[in-house]
Amino acid sequence: MLRMRFLLKKAFTPITIMVIPHSSRKPFSLKIPSIGIFISVLLWLIGTGYVFSIAIDTLEYYRMQEKVQYYSDEFLEMKTTMSALKKTEAEFKKLFSLKSKEDVLENVDTSDSGVIDMEALKKQIKKTVEDIGEIKDYLSQRRDLYMATPKGWPLIGNVTSPYGKRKHPITGEKDFHNGIDISSSPGNPVTVTADGIVSFAGWHGIGGNIVVVEHGFGFSTVYAHNKTIEVKIGQKVKRGDVISYVGSTGEATGPHLHYEVWENGSPVNPKPFI
Repeated sequence: MLRMRFLLKKAFTPITIMVIPHSSRKPFSLKIPSIGIFISVLLWLIGTGYVFSIAIDTLEYYRMQEKVQYYSDEFLEMKTTMSALKKTEAEFKKLFSLKSKEDVLENVDTSDSGVIDMEALKKQIKKTVEDIGEIKDYLSQRRDLYMATPKGWPLIGNVTSPYGKRKHPITGEKDFHNGIDISSSPGNPVTVTADGIVSFAGWHGIGGNIVVVEHGFGFSTVYAHNKTIEVKIGQKVKRGDVISYVGSTGEATGPHLHYEVWENGSPVNPKPFI
């Protein structure tokens, strides 16, 4: 107890900051609690980290955009080259269809139509194909992450109990709510919010009939108090698929869905994903 008082006293001990203007105005001082300076520095570090993360994602996006434009231009150039090759092929076929040597020599076009370096063209095509593979891999990863990230409402209804600290509706004691409760009429369909595989589908104590879906990239979602379950363990599901119907099984005061979002093994607030 004494140690706590000592720490609180230290935290709120004021620090005086002297401000000396370059103008003719008199200097003045500011008294700020120690904890205020600590919180300001902490918020500045968090804000800086967030800005840097956004900047990195933006730079990566523009880098890939530039690559896509570059390869589009390359494909256009190759298309022109292929058209020239087809034209040359057609001219040779026309010449070889003539019956005599004299006819060939009289009709051959000796004008300079451009020399095509076939070896250089082959190397360019190979490099372009490899780089296009890199772009497709990048887009595939981004698509997989998008499809694995929970998005939208699992059903339409009213949030009767948000994520966070609350008073338990049954025991009346203070507890931490790992998800959100969405009230709805019994029998309304519950849909999965991201692609994934069902890892649990069945009865689980206070949650009643529960469905748990693993989505990959560290994400999983939980759907509790269902009346009936429409999926089984190991089943693949797509965002929007019906996985259960609203009920009040387990410890529930009425028909509703208890919905949780887990990221990297810990429950997080579902609100940003909705």
